[in-house]
Amino acid sequence: MAITLTDAAASRVKGFLEGRGQGQGLRLGVKTTGCSGMAYVLEFVDEIEDGDQVFEHQGIKIIVSPKSMVYLDGTELDYTKEGLNEGFKFNNPNVKDMCGCGESFNV
Repeated sequence: MAITLTDAAASRVKGFLEGRGQGQGLRLGVKTTGCSGMAYVLEFVDEIEDGDQVFEHQGIKIIVSPKSMVYLDGTELDYTKEGLNEGFKFNNPNVKDMCGCGESFNV
C-alpha cells in the first residue's frame, strides 16, 4: 500500500505549506459526486487523526483515511502545466472509468 508524489507535486505542495505557514501535510481523499461516482479531494492537514495512514516523500506528508485508501492505493500525485492550465493530476491504477470532463471516476 502506498501513495507517492512526483518531484513536481512535492515541490508544489511544499510551496503551498510554506506559504500557508502551518500544517502537517496534505490530505488526499475521495468523495461521492459527479457523473462517474467519485471525485478527488485535497486539503491541508493541521492534525493527523487516529487511523490515518501517512506516506512521506521529500519531507511532504500525504495523509489518507482508511475509507479513502481503498480507492487510492497505488496512486501517484503529479503536478502538471499544459499551456495556461495547471494543477494536480492523479495517476490512479484503480480507476476503471472516468467521466468525459475528467472530474469524476469509478473503480
